[in-house]
Amino acid sequence: MNDMFNLQGKLAVVMGGTSTLGSTMALGLAQSGADIVLTGRNEEKASFILEEIRQNGVSANFIKTDVRDNDSIKNAADVIDKEFGGWDILINSAGVNSSTPFFDIDKDEWDSIMDVNLKSVMFTCQEFARKNKVRERGGSVINISSVSSIKPLTKVVTYSASKAGINSITEFMAQELASDNIRVNAIIPGFFPAEQNRKILTEDRVKAIMDHTPMKRFGSPEELQGAVIWLASEKAAGFVTGSMVTVDGGFGATKI
Repeated sequence: MNDMFNLQGKLAVVMGGTSTLGSTMALGLAQSGADIVLTGRNEEKASFILEEIRQNGVSANFIKTDVRDNDSIKNAADVIDKEFGGWDILINSAGVNSSTPFFDIDKDEWDSIMDVNLKSVMFTCQEFARKNKVRERGGSVINISSVSSIKPLTKVVTYSASKAGINSITEFMAQELASDNIRVNAIIPGFFPAEQNRKILTEDRVKAIMDHTPMKRFGSPEELQGAVIWLASEKAAGFVTGSMVTVDGGFGATKI
């Protein structure tokens, strides 16, 4: 059973790897033996995360990347292809949020959130999949969605729309890339307090979330690691593609 989740010899690329959730997922993959490449904009923050990852006896590197810039994404894909011979696991975890009231949302804010949450995932997958397709290397892509992708949450219309888009392109790419042995799945987290949503977690909103969550608590970032490791493993999830794996404490199952 341990061998089923052994990721030794695999290279995991975590886009948005300096975020709370991204770094925690990277650490979980490292604990299962995967070598790690983090991407992000904050080199100083990355250095501390890399140090912790390396304590698991794996290699860990950082490529400064701005997912809002297609050239920056392409550069990261080129570096990984040339220096590492391709990737095995690709996590798309970069994300931003905003609680701007509906009538106050302007085009710039809409575009900014869509660029990070949706557009970057599309073009990251395109660039990285193209490299592995040529190498016939296969791979596992794991996109990070949200419970708001299924039933849009109040106060975060742009975020909800972007995450619904993630679900759609995940299913599309699962079909498109299956012949290249690249699996594409998404994880749908519930409420995991992180940089992008702490500012909108008012007392009233926290109460509303808890009233709708059977487990009556927020998730811990470490509770996403199991789903990520499972989807990353070819032995454990080799026939799983186009799936949405929900980790939400029962939030999505609650109707009344």
